[in-house]
Amino acid sequence: MSFDPWPLARRLVFARPPEEAHGLAIKGLRAGLVRPSTKATKPRPHLTRIVAGLTFKNPIGIAAGFDKNGEVPLPILDQGFGFTEVGTTTPYPQAGNPKPRVFRLVDDEAMINRLGFNNEGHDAMARRLEALPPKGRRPGILGVNIGANKDAEDRIADYVTGMRRFALLGDYITINISSPNTPGLRDLQGKEALTRLLNEALNAREAILTAGQTCPVFVKIAPDLDEEGLADTVEVIEASPIEGVIVSNTTNARPATLRSGKKSETGGLSGKPLFEPSTTMLAKVKAALGDNKALIGVGGVDSAATAQAKLDTGADLVQLYTGYVFKGPGLIGDILAGLEKRPLDTTREPA
Repeated sequence: MSFDPWPLARRLVFARPPEEAHGLAIKGLRAGLVRPSTKATKPRPHLTRIVAGLTFKNPIGIAAGFDKNGEVPLPILDQGFGFTEVGTTTPYPQAGNPKPRVFRLVDDEAMINRLGFNNEGHDAMARRLEALPPKGRRPGILGVNIGANKDAEDRIADYVTGMRRFALLGDYITINISSPNTPGLRDLQGKEALTRLLNEALNAREAILTAGQTCPVFVKIAPDLDEEGLADTVEVIEASPIEGVIVSNTTNARPATLRSGKKSETGGLSGKPLFEPSTTMLAKVKAALGDNKALIGVGGVDSAATAQAKLDTGADLVQLYTGYVFKGPGLIGDILAGLEKRPLDTTREPA
């Protein structure tokens, strides 16, 4: 019987404030202290997926927010993930909202954060990504999640700047318009604003890429869109040549089932309570878009069963973050081993 160090490590990690613990996790990955398990790194060719023209060694990735500044993309991929998404990055550095701004809801296996796009800015991110092996020579797929500065006069221009800066560095770009922690950001999910945003961002992409170069674009949406708002957002996405949608970001909702004393903190809720609403939203987006766009399912993934549920609902790929916080580094191996028992369709590539 092998010894699982995570229960002890979790007690030590959870003794620290969440944001401090996260910083220690990044340092540990950077120093090589978090060793991947053979269960996670075992070759599984039948889990390979071709999505939006990119080849993923497996469909499980870590979501934006974990590696905000692109400090550890290769160590994360070495843990066994098929892809990682760095960011959210904004043109200029910003401190984000006042601390404390991250809260563990241990009884609910959930988190609330109101970070507010705290990051070191494009220059710092670009320097790190430029030092990596080029596209096609990395141990997995690298996405870059771009956002807008809180005080930007023209937020759409910030996304255009991000596209220009990272289309040649990232395997794909995610346009994050769904964080609940930057006032007014979710207004960009509206029909008129989203149309302009996607048109200008894609024009910037086409101006940068040369023949043979690719950089798929995803839009990350909120789970809190009402029926009218979702219909407008999906209508714009369907008419656009963007490649896919990430469903979904954190939620402002507070389910009645929450038990933790931190449940009333403001910010975006993630983790187990987000699984049901985000998967419901995923089903709606799938029904509206069919196979015309690639879909990445996010929210409450903490097991092979929840990952498989996202895939069964229509996701081509799955991301996690909060589940990794609560279940530890062994989670990726457990998920991949579980998925291996039910081989995925590796042939479908969204148009």
